Amino acid sequence: MVDDTGHRPDLKVYEYRRLRELVSRRFGIQLSDEKRVLVTNRMGNYLAAKGFDSYTTFLDQLEANRQNELVDDLASLISTNHTYFFRDDAHFTMLRSSVWPALARDADRSRTRDVRVWCAASSTGEEAYSIIFTMLEYFDVRYTAYEAGLLATDISTTALSHAVRGVYDLARTTAVPDSLRFRFMRTCGEGKLEVLPEVRREVHFRKFNLMTPVFPFKKPFHVIFCRNVMIYFDEAARVSLVKRLSDCLTPGGLLFVGPSEAIHGEATLEYVSPSVYRRTVRREGR
Repeated sequence: MVDDTGHRPDLKVYEYRRLRELVSRRFGIQLSDEKRVLVTNRMGNYLAAKGFDSYTTFLDQLEANRQNELVDDLASLISTNHTYFFRDDAHFTMLRSSVWPALARDADRSRTRDVRVWCAASSTGEEAYSIIFTMLEYFDVRYTAYEAGLLATDISTTALSHAVRGVYDLARTTAVPDSLRFRFMRTCGEGKLEVLPEVRREVHFRKFNLMTPVFPFKKPFHVIFCRNVMIYFDEAARVSLVKRLSDCLTPGGLLFVGPSEAIHGEATLEYVSPSVYRRTVRREGR
């Protein structure tokens, strides 16, 4: 049954337990007991607006897969989309100073001219655009000579819609260096900046769940950013995800994670610098 009054349903203890299990199974995200109030605040108005009289009714419909959009809505509601341009700037300094130059040399040497980069859990797009800004800055007029660009994925269709638009409050762009802001963004209404259309075209935003058992990518990546998402996963999900990410890297490829996401026990990855790991290069005869 649905509630036509717009009344926010209460979240019962057993319903929250069921919701936690479903979110963990579908998205890998762990909701603690302390998050119950936050979840209620985020989901209460949504359920009322959709006409659900209880969380049980919502979960029944979601698990029956009668309305696939409910899965998308849930992913958006429980995702933490806290991000900003050039977050953890040391990673972007490393891209400029050593990663892009090395990839350019390797691409020129091999004549493949491939530079494949994936920004996983890209949220509302600030991280993805920070990456592409540095790539366009380094390669400059040579950029079109490479098979370059950026894949950016997230489970939240709401966040992805924001990212595709590429419009941000001016206050959220203060960390963008002036030289990049003037070159790759423009004013878009009072107090807002827009990523230029020709820059947005270089980022391919797609919906993707990192809990997918087998990643479908045809070619490995040279660089993967998967930052500040594994902190929401349990240990088993983290270990499994790191293995799949490593499998998606070229030998010598780099994985960037969040500052609180140190990786241990993955034999195919070696430590490079804080929250940066390299896929080991297999030597002949080993």
